[in-house]
Amino acid sequence: MKTIKEDARNAVQELLEKAALHRGDILVVGCSSSEIAGKCIGSGSSLETAEAVFEGIYPVLKEKGIYLAAQCCEHLNRAIILEQEAAEKRGLPIVNAVPQPKAGGSFATTAYRNMISPVAVEEIKGQAGMDIGDTFIGMHLQAVAVPVRLSVRQIGEAHLTCARTRPKYIGGERACYDETLG
Repeated sequence: MKTIKEDARNAVQELLEKAALHRGDILVVGCSSSEIAGKCIGSGSSLETAEAVFEGIYPVLKEKGIYLAAQCCEHLNRAIILEQEAAEKRGLPIVNAVPQPKAGGSFATTAYRNMISPVAVEEIKGQAGMDIGDTFIGMHLQAVAVPVRLSVRQIGEAHLTCARTRPKYIGGERACYDETLG
């Protein structure tokens, strides 16, 4: 568990450096504790594993003022668990669902149990994301998602994919763009 926690911490720190997130931004995390353990997604949910990942990621985000958005599994239609403050700032409608290990997933359950004032929302558009175990977080990232390659390529046995977002380029071939925006 110590290695999982350290890998999660290292991955989120590197992602934050590369994604250039700002205070108040949202990082979406999808996490399969089953995949981390080398099992098929949804077949071996583990709160202990999810807690190790959460303990690696959450303190880093809190220190930077970045909100965690924990994606639930398909049994809750990939709803998002986040701090009530973040939902209210964005005018997101809160839905009534409390994740459980087999209905929401262990990571979302852990987030719900450990956040200050957790709520569930149906969708969000985060500025970056970590997908641990191929959980498909893309639906919760704002356009345009750009892959971010990290030195940490997996957590436990789970494949790690990360992304940041940038504003859309509009205007065609004659347009000029502000390169500082991404």
